[in-house]
Amino acid sequence: MPRALIVSGGVGHAFEQTSARLAELLAEEGIDSETTDDVEAAFAGLARDGAPDMVTVNALRWRMLAERYASQRSEWEFQLSDKGRQALLGFLRAGGGLLGVHTASICFDDWPEWGAILGGRWNWDRSGHPPLGPVSVRVLKGDDLVAGLEDFESIDEVYGFLDVEADVDVLMVSSHSRAEHPVMWRHSYGDSRVVYTSLGHDLSAYESPSLTASLRRSARWIAGLDGRKAKPQERISSDVD
Repeated sequence: MPRALIVSGGVGHAFEQTSARLAELLAEEGIDSETTDDVEAAFAGLARDGAPDMVTVNALRWRMLAERYASQRSEWEFQLSDKGRQALLGFLRAGGGLLGVHTASICFDDWPEWGAILGGRWNWDRSGHPPLGPVSVRVLKGDDLVAGLEDFESIDEVYGFLDVEADVDVLMVSSHSRAEHPVMWRHSYGDSRVVYTSLGHDLSAYESPSLTASLRRSARWIAGLDGRKAKPQERISSDVD
């Protein structure tokens, strides 16, 4: 059975609930998940034998440099070590996949390569979002990860003005501040398959069938359940549908 490691935790979000929901969606596709909020240990473990098939980052861990975060720094300030970075890079170079959700684009803000891995990242000089509330999402046509899915309304946050890599394939968009913003995309980082969605602030976002279906399809693609050869260290069971 394919396995996923869900890296969770941070401030201002119900990560325990949303990570549990993500684990349920992955389980529906035959992917077994382990969830942890120890980012360093999670990434360090990727360098050992028996690494998972995919990593899901549903977390908010960064340096918290702005003064408004001063009271929370002692608990949540985070910088990924070089060892952790190299372990993640090695995992991706070996073909391991990555799913990034919502605040993943804000994580690891002192590591420029994270934006290249994820396909985009938060820019503290210009990125932002309206308050949590009703949003309209348009599903773009032509990609099998979203084929047949309907445009939808949801309660969520739409991240805007991210630094997005030029080579991503945008799957969904939403508008605010007189601009249309990509809210879901996929791309490749070397041999690694990557999907990111900025949606998913809390459980209300997961009430949309279009979002949950796209996440399930994304997990199948990332984990190689579409017929891609499994990583040598973790073969995908042939009895998984």
